[in-house]
Amino acid sequence: MGYDSQLRIPIIELPLMNSEDMVRGTDKWQSLCKRVREACENFGCFEVVYDKISSHLKEETFSSIRQFFDLPLETKKKYVNPKPYHGYYEVLGLLSSLSESIGLEHASNFNSLKSFSQLMWPNGHDHFCQSISTMMKQLEELSEMIGLMIVDSYGLGEEAAESFLKHYMLLRLMKYLAPPSGEYTNALIPHTDKCSSALLCEDQIAGLEIETKDGQWVKVFPSPGSFVFMVGDILMAWSNRRMHAVKHRVMMKGKKDRYSFAAFAIPVEGSIIKAPKELVDEDHPQVFRDFDYTDFFNFSYSEEMRYFDSSKKLFVYAAQPIN
Repeated sequence: MGYDSQLRIPIIELPLMNSEDMVRGTDKWQSLCKRVREACENFGCFEVVYDKISSHLKEETFSSIRQFFDLPLETKKKYVNPKPYHGYYEVLGLLSSLSESIGLEHASNFNSLKSFSQLMWPNGHDHFCQSISTMMKQLEELSEMIGLMIVDSYGLGEEAAESFLKHYMLLRLMKYLAPPSGEYTNALIPHTDKCSSALLCEDQIAGLEIETKDGQWVKVFPSPGSFVFMVGDILMAWSNRRMHAVKHRVMMKGKKDRYSFAAFAIPVEGSIIKAPKELVDEDHPQVFRDFDYTDFFNFSYSEEMRYFDSSKKLFVYAAQPIN
């Protein structure tokens, strides 16, 4: 596979929902929907410029994230969730931890975060709860808006929109240590996300790379005020493979640690993933059989699939047989 550092992913500026430029059905709305769809189909991702989420809120969020990761390891390990990537994780290298992360459900709920903070800090941490919950509310709104744009871009109705938006949001906070040697190092292996989509934000330390459809690895340099929207396996399946689940990784170099957070849209338990009938025709036969999301998620993280290529797990699990 080659490497292309010059290619840039699309940049899409989204006005506030229900503003004059963002009323569903208007020419402006439809134009933006088309751009979102094309970016998701051709790249599997795009940079989102969304001014409603202020730079001040981002600074407060990253300050809170640093305070969490500065806690003793034994304290962070107190937070346990049996679901894969919903608890605290430390990824070990040959000599030390290369990265650590934590998944928080119900992160837009202040009281839910308060229970978490009381587990982490002796007296809780209301400022952590306030900054994280405020950020997550904004990300939930942004994710829902992009979801509506995707549905509308294919000309689907309200029933499809209602079904498509039955997700919960998982917030993951992440820290990647600068490699001890300072040399170019793989800090997160190439993978596709096992969710519908993700909204990612990094704290000005580059590291994210995506693989294009033709096998080129591209560095992503989002501006300080933007997010990266990424298509996951479930959105690819729902769209009957029209949309591209983007394979990505984190590569580190230099002497600075990297902090980021991501909000993942995950289908609620019991969701059956099925391509709308409008997206299945003679030119686009159904690629994946209908399947239960939770069953697929558990399969993806089972022992037998542990070392299998992440981007191929959905095809192993749900690809329609070739006639």
